[in-house]
Amino acid sequence: MPSAEVTATTRVDDDLRSILLQLWTDVTNAGGAVGFVAPVTPDVVAPVLDGLVERVHAGTQVLCVLRVDGEVAGFAVLSTSVSPLRRHWATVLRVQVDPARQGQGLGRVLMLGVHDIARARGLEFLHLTVRGGYGLEGFYERLGYEVFGRMPGAIRVAPGDDRDEVLLLCRL
Repeated sequence: MPSAEVTATTRVDDDLRSILLQLWTDVTNAGGAVGFVAPVTPDVVAPVLDGLVERVHAGTQVLCVLRVDGEVAGFAVLSTSVSPLRRHWATVLRVQVDPARQGQGLGRVLMLGVHDIARARGLEFLHLTVRGGYGLEGFYERLGYEVFGRMPGAIRVAPGDDRDEVLLLCRL
């Protein structure tokens, strides 16, 4: 496997933003369940990415960037709570790996890196959701997550095509 690392990023410059925008667009158009339904253009993804960048710069979210041989190959987001009652956990959002690099175990590398970053920040557990119908629960269960609920029909991907939102939790 090539050299891969996951780092916490608190500043997103124009170059990184451009790479993330193309990656998010490519992942969506390859069928990834990362907040949109294919097909999308960068113009559709850009406002959501810009909101993410604002939250990263404000310190309420941490961008976890996967680099393979120095090149960005994926990312995920740790979204922390401002509530003093919830500072021991975070929500993992937007987990994605470049479609050209999928099947190389990089999703696992990314998530283990997210876990390391979360532990280093004193977090005790992580929560995430997945779109039902993709079989993603098994991937996360192999990383120590447990399904603790489902919201039937919570995600409408098209008229007449509602998917469950599956809720998962991992104690670090």
